[in-house]
Amino acid sequence: MRLLRESAAGFGVFLSEEQLNSFRFYYRELNFWNARFNLVASTESAADVFVKHFLDSLTLVPYLPAPDGHLIDIGTGGGFPGIPLKISLPGLKVTLLEASRKKVSFLKSLCRILKLEEMSILQERLEDLLKDEFYRNRFEMVVSRAALKLPEYLQAGKELVSPSGRIFAMKGAGYREELADVSEALADWDLCLADVHTLALPETGDFRAILVFKKL
Repeated sequence: MRLLRESAAGFGVFLSEEQLNSFRFYYRELNFWNARFNLVASTESAADVFVKHFLDSLTLVPYLPAPDGHLIDIGTGGGFPGIPLKISLPGLKVTLLEASRKKVSFLKSLCRILKLEEMSILQERLEDLLKDEFYRNRFEMVVSRAALKLPEYLQAGKELVSPSGRIFAMKGAGYREELADVSEALADWDLCLADVHTLALPETGDFRAILVFKKL
């Protein structure tokens, strides 16, 4: 917990003891369910999970424009980054999108245990969600952690994000190549690159880039 608390503080995210306890329960449940559902790599240690999944998710917190707004996490898997963001910012209204029934079962159980409110967990494919007018331009924040290639992600995100909202893409060291692949198409999608934030994760030193897009 010291690693999580101190490293998060280094990103400007200050976790209370109650929030740290939520991450303790999160890890316990993740470890229990992982034997059956492959939520994270079986070779990952507790420190790996806390750095590569919990902390990595929290790196978004300083850049979210609306700490009490609507956020959708596309392809959330084991709840990353949506649930760590919800734990750190309880006012967020979070929608988790996941097609796997087994992973949705885990997410629902976890949210009950952590007593997370204003959470919506959808077992649905992204292409089906995009057909539902209810979700069109609904979210101030669209996030995903490498669930989709950047072109596919941005084309979906532009349909879901509100006019003044932001789309966040979490990428690794090859982010420049991915940006180059979409640079000419951004205007056709009525999007522009608003910011790029780069950092290194503690302990591992893994490079991360947070790409922030907005509507023109």
